[in-house]
Amino acid sequence: MIKTLEWTSAGVRFIDQTKLPTEETYITAKNYQEVADIISTMVVRGAPAIGVAAAMGIAIGVLKSEASDAAALRHDLNHICDVIGKTRPTAVNLFWAIHRMKQKFDTVAHLSVPQIKDALVKESKRMLVEDIASNQAMGRHGAVLMPATGNVLTHCNAGALATAGYGTALGVIRAAVESGKKLHVFADETRPFLQGARLTAWELMKDGIPTTVIPDSSAGSMMRAGKIGAVVVGSDRIAANGDVANKIGTYQVAVLAKENNVPFYVAAPFSTIDLATPDGAGIPIEQRSATEMTHFAGKQITPDGVGIANPAFDVTPAKYVTAIITERGVARAPYEASLAEQRNHPLNFDAS
Repeated sequence: MIKTLEWTSAGVRFIDQTKLPTEETYITAKNYQEVADIISTMVVRGAPAIGVAAAMGIAIGVLKSEASDAAALRHDLNHICDVIGKTRPTAVNLFWAIHRMKQKFDTVAHLSVPQIKDALVKESKRMLVEDIASNQAMGRHGAVLMPATGNVLTHCNAGALATAGYGTALGVIRAAVESGKKLHVFADETRPFLQGARLTAWELMKDGIPTTVIPDSSAGSMMRAGKIGAVVVGSDRIAANGDVANKIGTYQVAVLAKENNVPFYVAAPFSTIDLATPDGAGIPIEQRSATEMTHFAGKQITPDGVGIANPAFDVTPAKYVTAIITERGVARAPYEASLAEQRNHPLNFDAS
């Protein structure tokens, strides 16, 4: 299994996703500021991976704090969380991880400073283990929805690289293949950062799953020609009504899927469900640097002075979503009810 990130004695170790697929290199973050930069620059990306990275960034920050008592350590914790919380605003897993680490601090605040630090480090490690178990459970739920044979389309990268391991959308595909289904994956290139062409294709080829990279603009014509049996994507935030924020371009894929009677599935851990946000209108959309659009492989590709809009995500209305797959099961419309129901049935990781 690809190790997207891991805790080591030297710091938090990340595979550098900006160098894939041609270079498989690793970066070790030795403090929380370096973790924040790694999240911002998309060395690590994908909502679940961002959540675990945030937790480990908080843990390493607290571990290196010189605070002598719990009150001072809490002050440092809050500052660390503020810094990390400003890195990627759309991914709700980031804020879920921050909240969980603060909650953990609250439960151990009566202990000595070394004991508090140790508890937070252990909590961040636990979140990594839980993420992998969550993805594997999600894969089992989603595998039955995939066709027995044929082509599946995915947009962006929602695989092991976007998580602590195994993956969400690609986890569903992996589980389906492991169950004996014969699938071929069409991977949208996913401009402008090319997560599909660079990352999804790299992952699936490592697993020996047949994969073809296609231009983003060809998805509709391939559906119309009957070449796509299902679409499965990940998500960075899902509102209470089932509106889904995912990588820019997902919305048009969903609309085209509905027009061509192709099921459109979303796979995401329950930590991506934001029941406090009623609908997609309340989801903040990250705006990325203009240089991701103006330059390609270091070469300028747009005229000087042209206007650039580079939203990282779009929101797909729930009416286009066939089902939402989490580690707790498969939710279908009306999502206000089915997602709320899943809240009452958490997965017991200790028993998994």
